[in-house]
Amino acid sequence: MKRTDVVVVGAGPVGLMLAGELRLGGADVTVYDRLPAPAGESRALGFNRRAAESLDQRGLLSELGEVRWGPMGHFGGVRFDLGMLQEDHSGVLGLSQARTEEALGRRLAGLGVPVRRGHEVTGLRRTPEGVVVSFTGPGGPHEVGAGYVVGCDGAGSTVRTLAGIPTTVWEPTRGMYTAEITGVAPRPRPIGERLPGGRMVVCTPLGEGRCRIVVHDPALPARPRPGALTFADVAAAWRRLTGESLDGARCLWLWASGNSCALAEEYRSGRVLLAGDAAHEIPPLAAWGLSAGLQDAANLGWKLAAVVRGGAPDHLLDTYQAERQPAGRQLIRDARAAAQLYLGDEAMDPVREVMGELLSHRGAAEQVAGVVSGLGVRYDLAQGGHPLLGRRMPPGHTLTLADGTRPRVAELLRTGRGLLLATDPATARTARAYADRVDTWTGTWTETEDHAGPAPDAVLVRPDGYVAWTSPGTTDTLTHALERWFGTARVPQSAGR
Repeated sequence: MKRTDVVVVGAGPVGLMLAGELRLGGADVTVYDRLPAPAGESRALGFNRRAAESLDQRGLLSELGEVRWGPMGHFGGVRFDLGMLQEDHSGVLGLSQARTEEALGRRLAGLGVPVRRGHEVTGLRRTPEGVVVSFTGPGGPHEVGAGYVVGCDGAGSTVRTLAGIPTTVWEPTRGMYTAEITGVAPRPRPIGERLPGGRMVVCTPLGEGRCRIVVHDPALPARPRPGALTFADVAAAWRRLTGESLDGARCLWLWASGNSCALAEEYRSGRVLLAGDAAHEIPPLAAWGLSAGLQDAANLGWKLAAVVRGGAPDHLLDTYQAERQPAGRQLIRDARAAAQLYLGDEAMDPVREVMGELLSHRGAAEQVAGVVSGLGVRYDLAQGGHPLLGRRMPPGHTLTLADGTRPRVAELLRTGRGLLLATDPATARTARAYADRVDTWTGTWTETEDHAGPAPDAVLVRPDGYVAWTSPGTTDTLTHALERWFGTARVPQSAGR
């Protein structure tokens, strides 16, 4: 029986991102997916600001080629101007999920991580050493042993079901049709055109003669039968709502879905963990689910790798549940609220008007933009009064080093290790015993353009970019923070940078 440190089930963006984080942290990982090849479908068209920052931290954002940033924000279709905010909250728009998957796949190939396609999970059992996952694949049934398994296998996760992880489900009440087409060019409606009776149509041009059309209609089945949808159904619904013909169009792919939501009550059950849609299922909504899933991967990857390689205690994995499960619960709450605004009938118009008035004020816009962009996330990482504690370190902050170079924080995080950034060499020396897990840099802070506020004298940044300790501002000592997040020191004090 084959054995690896971690089995990742699901080769979508979340599974690929997680596998890269695990390998970067030193873990042996193999990805399995039931499909024989990538689907090529792009159900998510882009991702939010924080997801973009996480990709940038690993040098992946530039691998996507030219991207388009959205200057306007909206919550449930209620627009507001991102330009009034102190920080840039704009997300990436119109980027096919297939392109994101290709970039993540190239990264895994470069890291030597195998992706086994055409392998479907059929069983899962726990052992004293870890877990054994049963698959059926091109060579027939087989088993793989692992220290841990992570289900990134989407809504209705097989891993979640086999592990018996309790799940809260919000039942579907309406359906939607989605198709990607070429050969015709309906009038663009990029964030949707609302129609009477709580109906809506969306048309998003994708370039190269392609566009994405979506039909929202309370009359559509809330529980569509898998594989039953035809393009004739989509074209008929489009004509009924818009009067436009799709005759002559070629359908590249199509999809019927309901608006159900689901939240795993446990993101970790012993040696079984969940990420992405397997942990938090929401209806398609401006790539919120994908963006949150990439954050799950960024949060979990370095922790699980540290535990696997023996550098951190097993209970570090409990912080994944503590940090990301509440984020998933809030994601579902916010998504359901946005969907009410987006798809509600005329009775919601007064609420939309009030929301529009509120969002013309910067304070309200900051709050809502933080939800949509992911920049509003704050984990309970340490006690203290510094505004950066528990938040992501602004990636545009730069240090001027002794040699005159000015690296951005995002560039210093490329190694996937922790960072201690300090203006005082004496503080930097405290982390020498963690030189195998934490990179230490000293210099002076450079003026930044992101307006996120002044940086502290010293800051400890986790590999996922979140601030675990600052000086001044944190009541715990740096030594305590290093032990909490990076385990027991193993490098002699004479070593290090």
